[in-house]
Amino acid sequence: MLTGKVAVVTGASRGIGKAIALKFASQGAMVVINYNGSKDRAEGVKNEIEAAGGKAVIYQCDVSDYEKCETFIQNVIKEYGSLDILINNAGITKDGLLMKMSEEDFDKVIETNLKGTFNTIRFATRQMLKQRSGRIINMSSVVGVTGNAGQANYAASKAGVIGLTKAAAREVASRQITVNAIAPGFIETDMTAVLSDKVKEGAIAQIPFCKFGKAEDIAAAAAFLASEEAGYITGQVLHVDGGLCI
Repeated sequence: MLTGKVAVVTGASRGIGKAIALKFASQGAMVVINYNGSKDRAEGVKNEIEAAGGKAVIYQCDVSDYEKCETFIQNVIKEYGSLDILINNAGITKDGLLMKMSEEDFDKVIETNLKGTFNTIRFATRQMLKQRSGRIINMSSVVGVTGNAGQANYAASKAGVIGLTKAAAREVASRQITVNAIAPGFIETDMTAVLSDKVKEGAIAQIPFCKFGKAEDIAAAAAFLASEEAGYITGQVLHVDGGLCI
């Protein structure tokens, strides 16, 4: 259980982030729902949590913006007095073949997926070091491990998240702060919903479980890594992919 914990979940207005926010709230955490684009969707997640008896607030912040991230994290700490769990889930895709990919599309994905993760860790760890406790969970991807044609920017950002996770874990371990990553495989979200049936069939053929995972599968893994039971696990990458990367 996460009773009394303050948890920030970035990109929590839909998909995996929403599932994590709902899961954490159901276990007693006070959830800060970060969003960038849709306030309505974020409000919907908040309302769903409160209807189930949980606690949540929404906070708009573009995680790729260093100064806005500092303000965001500082305001959370000022309001609630602590920051116990940070889930770096916010991410975007701008797919395209490497030879045709624009510099803007490469930079934007790196700025959100990788630099955004750095930004929040940079400011959250200051409080966690004072507390001598904390859980940081970063969302990587199987693509960050295997690579994927047409996703050079996304693969680079998610591979970078793994390196960042391991480096940060080494830096803060002495203060009992854990830093881990989750590498989802093909999960039923808005991102995969737009794939053609042919692409979906090809993907499923590579998965030993013969099906896509659900956002709740990722939320369950995040809840474990955020729990007391995972207190001696740090610097690890947990694959939740139905056996795709075996």
